[in-house]
Amino acid sequence: MTSDARPVPTAPTSQDAAATARSTAQRDAAPASTLALPTPEDAAAPAPTTSPEPQDPTSASTVAHEDAVLTTSPKPQDTTAPEPHDAARTRLVLALVCACQFMVILDASIVNVALPSVDRDLGFGSSGLAWVVNAYLLTFAGFMLLGGRAADLFGQRRMLTTGLLVFSAASLAGGLATTPGVLVAARAVQGVGAALLAPATLAVLNTTFAEGPARARAFGAWSAAGGVGGMAGALAGGALTSGLSWRWVFLINVPVGAALIAVAATSLTGTRPQHREPLDLVGAVTGTAGLAALVYGVMQSTDHGWTSAHVVVPAVAGLALLVLFAVTEARFADRPLLPPHLFRIRGVAVGNGMLLLFGGIAIAMWYFTSLFLQDVLGYGALRAGLGQTPAAVTFMLVAGRAAALLPRTGVRPLVLAGSACFLAGFGWLAQADAQSGYLIGVLGPTLLIAVGIGLTFPTLMAAATADAPARDAGIVGGVANTASQLGGSIGLALLSTAADTRAAASSDTTTATDALASGYDLVFLLAAGLALAIAATSLLLPRPPKP
Repeated sequence: MTSDARPVPTAPTSQDAAATARSTAQRDAAPASTLALPTPEDAAAPAPTTSPEPQDPTSASTVAHEDAVLTTSPKPQDTTAPEPHDAARTRLVLALVCACQFMVILDASIVNVALPSVDRDLGFGSSGLAWVVNAYLLTFAGFMLLGGRAADLFGQRRMLTTGLLVFSAASLAGGLATTPGVLVAARAVQGVGAALLAPATLAVLNTTFAEGPARARAFGAWSAAGGVGGMAGALAGGALTSGLSWRWVFLINVPVGAALIAVAATSLTGTRPQHREPLDLVGAVTGTAGLAALVYGVMQSTDHGWTSAHVVVPAVAGLALLVLFAVTEARFADRPLLPPHLFRIRGVAVGNGMLLLFGGIAIAMWYFTSLFLQDVLGYGALRAGLGQTPAAVTFMLVAGRAAALLPRTGVRPLVLAGSACFLAGFGWLAQADAQSGYLIGVLGPTLLIAVGIGLTFPTLMAAATADAPARDAGIVGGVANTASQLGGSIGLALLSTAADTRAAASSDTTTATDALASGYDLVFLLAAGLALAIAATSLLLPRPPKP
C-alpha cells in the first residue's frame, strides 16, 4: 500500500473524496437519499427573523429533553394551515438549499475521476495533483465557522447568494485554467464559497421550518442531497470527462450557480437581521487560521508520517491558534464569533461530539469500501461506484423513515439503533478478503451500515443545531459542518495510517492483495469501535421531562 494523500470525502450524512495520482484515488461514492418534501400542513408560517431578542443565553441548558430537536421554552403551536403562496415558497426554499448542498458535496468528489486528464493537460506531477482536491477541502473546513457567523450578521440570503457567486466564479476560473497554480487557486476559492454556502443552508432550514415533523423532514432532505452529490460525483465526473472534457467538471457549476442565485433572490425573504453587530475580527482570524493549519497538518500525515515536521509544525500551530481562539471568545470578545453559551446547550455540545466521531464512520464506509472493491476485488473506479449504489439507495430509504420518526422517538433511540447497525455491519465487513466476493463480502455488510447511516446522520445534524436561538442559526450550522468535516479529515489520516501499517506488516507473509485486505479489515474493526463511542456519547443527551 502506498502513502499517497487521500483527501476526505464527504458523507451524510456523509461525505467522501480521494485525490492521489494512483488509481485508488479516483473514486469514492457517497451515500444518497431522497425524502418527501414537507407538505403544506407541515411547513412553517413566515420565517422568523434573525434579529436579537432579549433572553438568557444559558436558558437552553436548563431544558432537558432527549429529542434534542426542541424549543427552549414551551411555545404555542400554530395549527393554522399556511396560505398556498407560503407553502409554495417553503417548498422552493427547501429545493434551493438542497440544490446548494448537492453542489457543495458534489464538487468534493467529482474531480477525482478527472484527475488523470487534468494531469495530462496541465502537467501537475503526482505530488501536486492531490492539491486539486486538497485545496478545496482545506479552505472549506477552515472558513466554515466564519461563514456561519457571517450568515447571522449579514443575513442568510446575502451570504447564501455570495457563496454561490464566489463558488460559481471560481468554477469558471478552474474550468478555464491553463496552469496548475491557477487551478489550485481556483479550487481554494471554491472552498471558500462552499464554506459561506453550507452553513447558510442550515440556517435557512432552521429559520424557515417549524420545529417538529416539518424541520425533521427538511433536515432529512438536506442531508440526502449531500449524499446524492457525493455518490453522483464519480458518475458525473466520468461522464463529463469522457463525453466532453475535464474542464466541464468545473464549468457545469456556472449555469447551475446562476440559476440558484436567481432562485435565492426571489424565494429567501425575512432572514435579514434587523440589527447588525460587528464581526469579531480576532476570532475570525484565529479560528479560521487554526482550523486551516490543523487540517493541513493532518493532510500531510499520509505523505510524511505523524512525527514529521511537515505534520507536527502546522498541527501544533493550528492547535495553539484554536486555544487562543477559545480563550479570546470566552473572556475578551464583546460579540464573539462563536458564542460560548451555545455549548451550554447539551444537545448542541453532545450532537457535535457525535458528528466528530461520525466523520470517521463515513470515511470507513464510503472511502475504504471503495478502496476494497478496487484494490482487493479488482473493480474499476466506475464499477466500484456502481457497487456502492445499493447501499446509497438503502440510505435514501432509511433516512426518509428516520426523519419521520425523529419527532416521536427523539435522538437517542435512533442513534443507538444506528450504532448497532454499524457494529454488526463493520464486524461483518472486517471478515472480507479476496475470496469473499461482492455479494457476501461487501454488499451484505454495506447495506447494514447504510441503514445505520440513514438512522444517524440526519438525526445528528438535527441534534447539533437544535435549541439554539434563531440569531445564532448560522454559526450553529457552521459548527456542525466543521465537526463533521474535521472528523472526516482526522479519521481519514488515522485510518489510512492504520491500514498502511497493517498491510506493511502482512506483506512479508502473504500476497500483496491479501495484505491490502488485511489493512482494510483493520479499518473496519476500528470503525466498529467508533460506533461504540457514538453509542456511549449518545447517553449524555438530555433525558425527556417526566409527564
